[in-house]
Amino acid sequence: MRGSRVAVLTGAGVSTDSGIPDYRGEGAPVRTPMTVQTFLASEGARRRYWAGSHLGWRSFGTAGPNEGHRALAELESGGVVSGVVTQNVDGLHRRAGSSHVVELHGASDRVVCLSCGQVFARQSVADRLAELNPHVDLDVAIRPAPDGDVEVDDIVDAMVIPACTVCGGTLKPDVVFFGEFVPTPVYRQAAALVQRADVLLVAGSSLVVNSGVRLLEIARRRRVPIIVVNRGLTKGDSRATVKLDAGATETLTAMARALV
Repeated sequence: MRGSRVAVLTGAGVSTDSGIPDYRGEGAPVRTPMTVQTFLASEGARRRYWAGSHLGWRSFGTAGPNEGHRALAELESGGVVSGVVTQNVDGLHRRAGSSHVVELHGASDRVVCLSCGQVFARQSVADRLAELNPHVDLDVAIRPAPDGDVEVDDIVDAMVIPACTVCGGTLKPDVVFFGEFVPTPVYRQAAALVQRADVLLVAGSSLVVNSGVRLLEIARRRRVPIIVVNRGLTKGDSRATVKLDAGATETLTAMARALV
């Protein structure tokens, strides 16, 4: 990595030390995440989604960057890292100070109207949800999930979800749901970052999601070194030049200490 342009691909393992649980790590609960098809087809499904998301946002939205996020920002400012592509939707790389971040799967702190394209700050939608649903107990004990959702039960049927204040259209968090494609312009930005890099560093990702594997393949075809840092097996282990079975936070912090 020394003297090279390093592109970084991060996954959920980078944010676990910020209190955001992993989808697939050891001990992760079995989940059946909502698909975009279900979200679009059913008003009841949208109520269920926003009910859980409304409760989860208080915990998920207040999570802060950890030392791993800050180490990547330091590596960027020190000229080692040329940019970060993240599969996470938590916005923590931006908040840690990284300036060149491609959010492959979107960001949970934004909400978009599916009709007119208007973008809203997530907190403003959360405030409207609270006003429309005073019966929802925001102090309930919640179990946050990687996408900021939680498990809910009897509040779903009574949930009132806000519409776009511009056109009255359906609102959706600006994240890529299961069954939804990464927007082409976003993927092109990510691919260009990997194309220009001398090294690809993968941190905290099991590389199960196809979008991450495609970026790994760009680096492999270019025959640039690939470093994988993750606890447990990943789909990229056989293609890695170096595999470190280790936590992201301590490894990224050590890298910053050695290289900057």
